[in-house]
Amino acid sequence: MTASVVEQPTDWTEPGAHPVAPGVHRIPLELPIPSLHSVNVYVIEDPDGLVVVDSGFALPDTTTRLKDALRTLGHGLDDVAQFLVTHAHWDHYSQALVLRERFGTRVRIGRGERPSIEAFGRERGPHFRQVELLRRCGADALADEIAGQERPPRDPDFPSTVPDGWLDDGERIGLAGRGLDVFATPGHTRGHIVLRDAAAGLLFAGDHILPHISPSIGLEGEPEPKPLRSYLESLRVVRDMPDTVLLPAHGAVTPSTHTRIDELLEHHAQRLDAAAEQVRAGHATAFEVASAIRWTRRRKALDELDAFSRMLAVLEIDAHLDVLVDQGVLDGHEEGGVRRYAARG
Repeated sequence: MTASVVEQPTDWTEPGAHPVAPGVHRIPLELPIPSLHSVNVYVIEDPDGLVVVDSGFALPDTTTRLKDALRTLGHGLDDVAQFLVTHAHWDHYSQALVLRERFGTRVRIGRGERPSIEAFGRERGPHFRQVELLRRCGADALADEIAGQERPPRDPDFPSTVPDGWLDDGERIGLAGRGLDVFATPGHTRGHIVLRDAAAGLLFAGDHILPHISPSIGLEGEPEPKPLRSYLESLRVVRDMPDTVLLPAHGAVTPSTHTRIDELLEHHAQRLDAAAEQVRAGHATAFEVASAIRWTRRRKALDELDAFSRMLAVLEIDAHLDVLVDQGVLDGHEEGGVRRYAARG
């Protein structure tokens, strides 16, 4: 049995501090990313200071909205004792870094994020690794387009991207009124973690499990070699736990984590089948396969998407093709710097 869901606004992006459980509030913070709208940060009230899961994108309006929401709870920004960050994407991590500079707030993040955090700041652009991978996928023109959009990393905005401490798989964070268990859930990023409050029946899921979209895979400075394999394994790890209320980073609070995991596993099973079918039809590269598949709920062709979305789509297919090789469905080999696939047998 999962905990009951406290009634939420019809529009999950509505500003404010919305209770989700005793002592836990959800605060949606607007994002400069139209496709995501907002990010949920979760405030846990504790006698030793507020604990906030994720932090929002570091922008003046975002800080003001967080400050205003905390004020309705009788708190200020300086009452936040620590940020527990699910992963190192800026919409989750960057405001924690800025507020640390102002108030000395402690910031912790999954240890597996360390390679990408340490890679940040090299003069190579935010999607340097993805450009390399796109070329391996046979998508040179798209790689050139993404490379042309790049800007130097925003080091001056964040004096230090390194956290105050790391969160480890299996760690238990003891608070006065609850315990939070840390679980490593690599896939969306290699160091993504979720936090589980077993007694309250809550899962602070970050981007690992989202109620309306399938999270991107391996979009980070130093992606792991097999991000989709890790993601599917991470979904099954959480599926094997007793069910909980899903507290996602993007989207509405949802009664059952299990239900959404089952939907995501089915989505990826269908995508694996579709990718294998396209290879059998003669499409040999990730770019060719992605171009033959329809995308989003509107069933758009790849070339109807913006460049960033096309990058995500091609890299997602690349990850699916690698899993199909692992499963023995396809053979893969590199030819002229491009990974090519063929049906096995």
